[in-house]
Order: sequence, then C-alpha cells, then structure tokens
Amino acid sequence: MIVMKFGGTSMGNSEVINRAGKIIQQRLEEGQETVVVVSAMSGVTDSLTHAARSAASGDDLTFRQIKHRLLSQHHQAVTECIQDKHRQRELLDQIETRLSELEALCQSIYILGELTARGMDAVSSLGERLTARILAALLTDQGFPAQAVDATELIITNDEFGAAIPLMEKTRDRARSRLLPLLAEGITPVVTGFIGATRDGITTTLGRGGSDYTAAILGQALNADEVWIWTDVDGIMSADPRLVEEARTLPQISYAEAAELSYFGAKVLHSKTIIPTQEADIPLRILNTLNPSHPGTLVCRETLQNERAVKGITAITDIALTTVEGRGMIGVPGIAAKVFTTVAREGVNVLMITQSSSEQNICFAIPRTDVERTVKALEEAFAPELTRRNVDRIWVQEAAIIAAVGAGIQNTPGVAARLFNALGKHGINCLCIAQGSSKHNISIVVSESKYEAAVRHIHKELGLDEE
Repeated sequence: MIVMKFGGTSMGNSEVINRAGKIIQQRLEEGQETVVVVSAMSGVTDSLTHAARSAASGDDLTFRQIKHRLLSQHHQAVTECIQDKHRQRELLDQIETRLSELEALCQSIYILGELTARGMDAVSSLGERLTARILAALLTDQGFPAQAVDATELIITNDEFGAAIPLMEKTRDRARSRLLPLLAEGITPVVTGFIGATRDGITTTLGRGGSDYTAAILGQALNADEVWIWTDVDGIMSADPRLVEEARTLPQISYAEAAELSYFGAKVLHSKTIIPTQEADIPLRILNTLNPSHPGTLVCRETLQNERAVKGITAITDIALTTVEGRGMIGVPGIAAKVFTTVAREGVNVLMITQSSSEQNICFAIPRTDVERTVKALEEAFAPELTRRNVDRIWVQEAAIIAAVGAGIQNTPGVAARLFNALGKHGINCLCIAQGSSKHNISIVVSESKYEAAVRHIHKELGLDEE
C-alpha cells in the first residue's frame, strides 16, 4: 500500500491535475493499493484566509469577490479535467455549494466583527475539499473508481485550532474502518489534506503545509509500505537551487537528517511529517510531479554508507539575533530561566540559543516579526536588573541561520573547521554558533546580507557540488 500526497503545485491547474491523475493511474494499473492525499489548488488557502480576515475588518466586498474568483478557477479545472457531462455538472454543483458556505461563513464573521481560530479553520479548510472532489472525479472519469473523503471523518485531533494535534489511537481506528473497505472494493480514496476534526466533529487544521503531515498520519494508521510526497522539485536538495546552481538531489537520507533539514528551512517537507513515518519505520519518498521518472529522495532509518559527513546546507532568513548582556549576570542563577520564561509567555518560537562561558551574555534567534513585543517584554521583566546595571542592555541585530546537516558530522573531525574556513576566506563573520549533542547539525548565525554568499561558499568547501 502506498499513501501519495499531491501538493498545491501538483493541484495548481488542470494540466498538473491531469498529470497527477496519470501518476495515480499508473500505480493502480500496477496493482498497488493507493490512498491519495491532496492539498488545495495553488494560492487558494491564502485567498480563503484573506477572505476571512477582510470580513473581520469590516469589508463585506472582498470575500464576495474571492468567492467568485475561486468559483471561476475551479470551474475551469472541472471543465478541462472531466469529460463526462453528467459528472461535470454534479461536481460543479458541489463546488458552488462549498463556495456558498464560504460566503455564509464570511458574512457571519463580518457581522460579528471577529475572527476566531475556530472560524479561520472552518474557512481555510475549504480548498482541500474542492480539489479532493475534482481529482476523485477525474480518476473515476478515466475508469478508476475513486471517492473523495473528508479527513474530518478520519483524523481526530485536540481542539488547538490552527495547529491541531492528532489523537493517533482514535485516528487509526477511524482511518482503518473508513478507508480499508473502500480499498477492498477497488475504490481509491482521495483524502483532504491539512484538516481534521475534534471528537465532537468540529473542523480543525494541522497548520500550514499540513497535507504532508496528513499523508504521514494515514501512512502510520494504515500500516502503509511507503508514503510518497509529490512536489515540484526532484527531492531534497543539498542546498536551495535558487542560491546554489550546483545543488544536487540527495538520493537517500535518514529520518534524523530530514528532520533537521526541514526544521532549518528545507521547505520541500513539512517538519512534522517525519514523526509518524519514523515511529512506524515507513520509508518516505520525495518525488517530482513534473519529472515523475526521477527517483527523488528516499527518507528512511539509515543514511547511505560512505556518503559525505554533511548532506545539506539550509538557511532561515528574516530572523533577529536577540542578546541579553551584562557583567552583573556572571554567576547569578536564574537569568536564563527568566529570559526564556518571558519569551515563552509571549508565545515566541526560539530557533537557536547560545551563551558565552563567561555568562556575560545570552543570545537567541527569533522570527523578526516577533522582535518588538519580545524586546518590550524582556525590558519589562528585567527592569530591576537594568536599573542596577546587572543587565547592561538588550539588543537585536538582523541575521540569518545557516545549518550544515548530516549524520556523519558526529564521526568526522574537522567539519566545523572547514565551515569556518569557507567563511573566513571570503570575509564573512560568524555572529554565533550552536551544535547539539546529537551532532547532526552545526548552526551558525551570519548577517542577513551575507547569508547567500555563505551558503554558496560552505556548499563548495564541503564538496557538496560534486557527485
């Protein structure tokens, strides 16, 4: 059994939807049981969230315009993908009904003047419900019986709207009881990615990029042989090809390496996708809808032997390196605890932490969008220490994190030396560095204006541009 996920770029228009249909049909002709997971069409989720937010701001025109634009976009996809006229009319009626629900939801938000996380989940989940029905109709139209299935029937979550956590035991029972009978009848389930539901049936979402996560959850629940993520690149690359022309596809990496790469900016794979597949030891493949013959990247328990110590170089931009500094901090217990308790209260995600051995400063990286409220909260929390000069200053600089990732780092001397050599030769200053005890990752912070050059030079220095 294979669980296949097709992302937004693979559902972007009728041409790529037809291409996805052909990929599925080939697997079905080979006798593979297949469960399909789909994202919304490209840009649709952004349009839906914009509709909801504009309604909450008192704008009762924008959401109506978005409804009509989405209706036209999906109408075109249906008429170009589905040949059977009866099935075509039936599908268009379903799409119009769903988009009328969008208008009704946004009208309610407009009247209330308020958009809750629950309301946003109800609106933003509509895109996947449309593409699942189009792809299921396409497969059926081509002689491969398929049925659209809302993941609200399968994936049971808690009530953290916007970033819901699946309850795996209940999800496993629901998924098996709903999907296995369809497969036994020769019907291919086409499941909505990104969404789930609480025990009470209230729609939730798994966070942006959550369709990958949906596929991994269903893979674990169904004991699938593999999970395939179809995207628009030839797998996971050794670096962002927009920055490094010589970047190459990694043929095989471990779960741990994939998790590090996805966390530190490799956007091919949703970071949470690794967890269910690793727990069930299910291989994960990253494949290209636009180049389906390419073998892509296999993510599994073991990395390839005799591979380089470092597999990939990734970067996170738009971060702020925030420093709490003071000579009076030396030997004072609880300073770090106070810093990170304050940051946690603000709900800010800390991407990286370093502290000098002298204890004179603690610096940490956060998203730049969170800087103003984080600094304000820290200044309020440390007001007594700032007055007494135990803390001299709290300051921020724009930066980027670059991460060198690979399981071989822990057994290969000199990786950090080569990394710093690449920076030093080209006059790039390292602002701070962190390496975890797992030794799968060396992370450095550089000025954001230098990060593109740093990625290219490190990639070359470590030989990642060579076969």
